Amino acid sequence: MDNMEQVQLREIAPADIEAASFTIIADELGPCQLPPAGFAVLQRVIHATGDFSFADTIRFSPGAIDAALAAIRDGRDILTDVTMVAAGINKSLLAGWGGSVHCRLGDPAVAELARSTGRTRSEVAIEEGLAAGGVGILAIGNAPTALVRAIRLLAASDPANAPVVIGVPVGFVNAAESKMLLHHSPLQHITSLGRKGGSPVAAAMVNALLRLAAA
Repeated sequence: MDNMEQVQLREIAPADIEAASFTIIADELGPCQLPPAGFAVLQRVIHATGDFSFADTIRFSPGAIDAALAAIRDGRDILTDVTMVAAGINKSLLAGWGGSVHCRLGDPAVAELARSTGRTRSEVAIEEGLAAGGVGILAIGNAPTALVRAIRLLAASDPANAPVVIGVPVGFVNAAESKMLLHHSPLQHITSLGRKGGSPVAAAMVNALLRLAAA
């Protein structure tokens, strides 16, 4: 028998694939100590990555989810470090509350300032985006330098008025360290400790929050 004939595929309608995937995730994950809203975020991260290890590394500061939902419902914007995070966010759902997604990485002024100051473009883009105001959620999935800069900028302001920080940069140089710094900061945050993360994880976390806000 041809090897292709031995593969057993599920017969499932396209509209049912996501729900079936979430059921599989819940069954394979088993008992979870997270509250329902936290589990919803974790479940969407696993759905986006296929990686169950996020169940061991995901972290929420107390009140982070409630603060993020309030920001979404208040029509505040989402700022991202890279275009891949911005591209993965459900903008039409966010627009229902009047918010929008911004990424300043491609701005020529950001590139010039980064070059002249010897900093990364992502770091400068986050600095400029925060200075523009109106940010309710800051989603960083790629650049540890951007996350560190955001933590330092926001820690110097009133944490009560700071955006919720989703900080999940991926990599081997300062990725884990930047997330640990966020985890020990006074900022409202969602993160995943260790080296794993990335743009799909950041976007998945935001999209989970958008769906929770709409529930």
